[in-house]
Amino acid sequence: MLQARTPHAGCVTVPGMARPFTLAAALLLLSVSVVAQTSKPAPPGSIAAHPEWPKAKAADVASVDVILASLYDVISGPAGQPRDWNRFRSLFVPDARLIPTRHNKTGTGADIAAYTPEQQERATTALAQGFFERGIHNTTESFGDIVHVFSTYESRHTKDGEPFQRGINSIQLLKDGNRYWIVNIFWYGESPINPIRKVPAMKRAYPTAPDHGEMTIVRSGICAP
Repeated sequence: MLQARTPHAGCVTVPGMARPFTLAAALLLLSVSVVAQTSKPAPPGSIAAHPEWPKAKAADVASVDVILASLYDVISGPAGQPRDWNRFRSLFVPDARLIPTRHNKTGTGADIAAYTPEQQERATTALAQGFFERGIHNTTESFGDIVHVFSTYESRHTKDGEPFQRGINSIQLLKDGNRYWIVNIFWYGESPINPIRKVPAMKRAYPTAPDHGEMTIVRSGICAP
């Protein structure tokens, strides 16, 4: 049985009010307990959720420069040469995306397509003709464990042939202890509407490269020929 306490000076006690407040507190505690029991743990991250994902060679992923060189190397080869797709996949987090930009001929509109590393393996039309790609200039920025690289590339049908395409790969990477992972590659091919301008460092390394267009350089490094 509840008894009303003797009121303090300046306070008003209403008989019977203690029970509703006690019930309210009990209901609140019960609801918190139910939520705690039914809430699910956070899902594992992309890497932890795919233990079957191909394991990378340490020599392929030890630094930003190394993983970019591995990326260009694994997709390059003469016509008819099979690519090592397990090595290709091992460079990426399992939920990575490869995103080419699509734009119309007038340059008035753009769109994207997005592929997983597995889907990119089936894009063999260009590879059937022979496909070699290399980076010729990198602009790199990093903060904590995230890295972003603007990697200017050239594509050829033969190793020493003339480039049939240039463009910029916008590459996001994750530093995971002693290795790097590619998170996304978002790229845009050079066109007459959007040419790539040669920067001073590129002029020294590649004096015959065309010089036109605009590109902002923040911090940069030259890729090995």
